Amino acid sequence: MTSYLTLARGVDLSAEIEVKRSRFLAVIRRVDDEDAARELVAQSRKQHHDAGHHCSAFILGRTPATERSNDDGEPAGTAGTPMLDVLRGHELSDVAAVVVRWFGGTLLGTGGLVRAYGDAVSAALADARVVRRTQQRLFDLTVSHADAGKVEADLRARQVQVLGVDYLDHAVLHLVGEAGALGAAVAEITSGSGKLVPAGRRWVDLRQR
Repeated sequence: MTSYLTLARGVDLSAEIEVKRSRFLAVIRRVDDEDAARELVAQSRKQHHDAGHHCSAFILGRTPATERSNDDGEPAGTAGTPMLDVLRGHELSDVAAVVVRWFGGTLLGTGGLVRAYGDAVSAALADARVVRRTQQRLFDLTVSHADAGKVEADLRARQVQVLGVDYLDHAVLHLVGEAGALGAAVAEITSGSGKLVPAGRRWVDLRQR
């Protein structure tokens, strides 16, 4: 697989629901590795030390992905698994979720717990901004310092992704795209003077929805 969906980088997603006086707080974060996923759980335990459970689930990488879940004392399969199922249902990877539960005094039963943990994660994902992480070809474009700003603006106006600009003896724009379409855009913008130089491949985020 050369692409997959994940969350846009930025603030954590969160939502709180209440079921029969039990509170469920879900926090979801984009993560780069297993250590970062476990750090989310550790932060939750520290911040909400009065809660009875800190259940978690995470999915990392492209297919076949690494998946883990933890019920943290809830009956087996009633917390981490339904949380993981919601993440799978949204086809997300490189994400970690933790749901904190404060017991409200009424037992919810197996089915009630499954629904509550899954619903909490779904609520947190309701307004998620999703991106497609894909392996793209990289190119460098060298232009004069005087032309760099205009060239960059024209490229962005054509929806070309500009990863950055290095100002050395000349300005070097780092671009993402396919050689044909990108080459045609560069030729038109620079009146044929700009030459693309292949610069390998990397994983980049393309806005999905």
